[in-house]
Amino acid sequence: MTLRQRYDGIIEWFSENMPSADTELHFESPYQLLVAVILSAQCTDKRVNMTTPALFERFPTPQDMAAASADDIFPYIRSISYPNNKAKNLAAMARMLCDEFGGEIPSDIDQMMRLPGVGRKTANVIGAVVWGKEVMPVDTHVFRVAARIGLVKGAKTPRQTELQLERNIPSHLLPIAHHWLILHGRYVCTARSPKCAECGIREWCAGADTQKQTPSQKSKRNTTKPLLIQRTTS
Repeated sequence: MTLRQRYDGIIEWFSENMPSADTELHFESPYQLLVAVILSAQCTDKRVNMTTPALFERFPTPQDMAAASADDIFPYIRSISYPNNKAKNLAAMARMLCDEFGGEIPSDIDQMMRLPGVGRKTANVIGAVVWGKEVMPVDTHVFRVAARIGLVKGAKTPRQTELQLERNIPSHLLPIAHHWLILHGRYVCTARSPKCAECGIREWCAGADTQKQTPSQKSKRNTTKPLLIQRTTS
């Protein structure tokens, strides 16, 4: 199987079976999404969604957060991973956002990356979700899944993974393809116990071990109903 065939098969399957996919973080504004994505680093979206309601009630606007100190923010995010650093980043981010950008999230990726706590992945997530920018955010799920299923080869950094994916996925699909890979990695192609027998894209997966199976085993696997991601919406 060529790389192009692998990409075409996987993209076609996701397009048919997951025509709509979005972030699982809860937000009502670009500001709220930015805060949530900063908090989600090395933390689950579920935990972030449990934390942000009280945080946003206390700091409903960038101006409210800009007027706060890290010590003010910390109690609201203490259950999040690395709360001390994230509290400092949120306070500094909000101040810069208000001082330099009038409280509005800049749409330019490079400008966003100037904000404290905002790296390339975070900026790309905001760009893709809020403005539909044709970018590929690479988090731990995307980095792992893209390598495991054979979409990228030899990528040692998220940036290298990003560049390979952007070269091979049609640009207009990049914003949704990011969510395809995240959700697939979160619910199907999990790190420790991937659900290969139930995976809809196993036919094109470079990691699928079909060579050691007997014909009867292959037949059984190929007739297994693919596992579709079940999500709840708020």
